[in-house]
Amino acid sequence: MRIATRLPGERALTAADADKIATIRGALIEIGSRWRARHPWADAHQDQIGLAFFVVSVAGVLADAVLYGLGVLPWWATIALTAFWLSILHELEHDLIHSMYFRTNRPVHNTMMFGVWFFRPSTINPWVRRRLHLHHHKVSGTDSDLEERAITNGEGWGPRRTISLLDSFLGMYTKPFRVHRMVSAYVKHEAETPKDAAYLRAINVMGYFPLGIFHYTLWHLFLGISVYELITGASVPGMGVLTFLAVTILAPNAVRTFCLHFVSSNMHYYGDIEAHNVLQQTQVWTAWWLKPFHALCFNFGETHAIHHFLVRDPFYLRELIKHDCQKVLAEHGVRFNDFGTFRRANRFGSVRA
Repeated sequence: MRIATRLPGERALTAADADKIATIRGALIEIGSRWRARHPWADAHQDQIGLAFFVVSVAGVLADAVLYGLGVLPWWATIALTAFWLSILHELEHDLIHSMYFRTNRPVHNTMMFGVWFFRPSTINPWVRRRLHLHHHKVSGTDSDLEERAITNGEGWGPRRTISLLDSFLGMYTKPFRVHRMVSAYVKHEAETPKDAAYLRAINVMGYFPLGIFHYTLWHLFLGISVYELITGASVPGMGVLTFLAVTILAPNAVRTFCLHFVSSNMHYYGDIEAHNVLQQTQVWTAWWLKPFHALCFNFGETHAIHHFLVRDPFYLRELIKHDCQKVLAEHGVRFNDFGTFRRANRFGSVRA
């Protein structure tokens, strides 16, 4: 079995853990390389495959909207199907953040980046998220890991965490001081100069502008008017257009975001893990009852741990080789289905810190 090179931060780990991580990474490289050798066309056309997923997913979102407008698809099927297409767009965004498609063709790359944001307006600007996500890989599970902490990783269960998972905007409003501390920890760790710190604070404040603000304004308006109509029995003019938008884009994004944030915030560990120790950063979720969540976040809980050990492979390849990769992870001590973290607020140890 191939032993991969240790990354710089891993050199401070115990020899046992560093060797395990290198062994796992080497095995995952071999598994992915074998698949690439068996499918040389796919390996040579990774850009085109990513673009095909993008086009099909966007077409799926638009087709669902047309079929709903024509009365062919009921509202619940439209929401579920559209959320599935949006989950693919999320995976594409994640791969684009790691520059896996059209690395040298910036116009196409940036067009795809804008496209995955435009159809998922409940998320932050992907160019802003790129720096957050790359920082997440460097400091996963620690205080400055703003990407995961912002979606409730490390929080105890209660009304505030539940609200945050259901609605990111309301979640920020229910914990303004905690959000300020999280952003400050991120900026302090990531910024290289005072000017860079000011820039990071500014772009994080503007992360949801303009699409996120537009999305949440319409979504909250729809929910508010719906409650008003239910209570009073009155009809509000223009509600038909708002309902169409809610079914075809707003609600699918809300459902998809909840599924992703629920899975991601709970499969990542936080607070008592060793810096750069990938063995302690994530677990793998394969339980049967997670299937509905995984259906709308493209099996994130089953494959994301692979990505933490090896960034190289795109989302569709991780899905195709996941079973072989999961065997390697299990053999070397990566945790599976550790649902005790719900009691431990995502701590790795047995007692909440």
